[in-house]
Amino acid sequence: MSYKIADKCNGCGACVKICPVDAIQGEKKEVHVIDAVLCIECGACGRICPVAAVQDQSGTLCVRSKKSEWAKPQFNYKKCMSCTICIDTCPVGCLGLFHVSGSQNPHSYPCLKDAGACIGCGFCAIDCPVDAISMTVPNPDKLEIRNTKH
Repeated sequence: MSYKIADKCNGCGACVKICPVDAIQGEKKEVHVIDAVLCIECGACGRICPVAAVQDQSGTLCVRSKKSEWAKPQFNYKKCMSCTICIDTCPVGCLGLFHVSGSQNPHSYPCLKDAGACIGCGFCAIDCPVDAISMTVPNPDKLEIRNTKH
């Protein structure tokens, strides 16, 4: 079952811009519609909607949250087997591979190469065959430390 847009939609288009599969259509300032065939149930439309007009699969209205609060994948490299399923399943292509230079390990490992593009759908964690990915909300205190120039 796909997500749906309720009549209280104001037609702002935020959901259209965030949908990774172009499943949402509508005219500006008019109620938008989600194509149930195209919808992959990622939930991004519900997290971005400023008027809480998106209903999830069970009919519950989704709650808007800041993109900075959306869960992001965290990788456990001790469990990871470098299968790249997570990369293949990501609907926005925000994951990539990295290789530790100078390492004797021939494997490359997944990483979040574009955190801004991540929609927090969790498909990578769901499809990981060895449970090496968990979805966690970034800690803003740690983000500020990383962005501070010394």
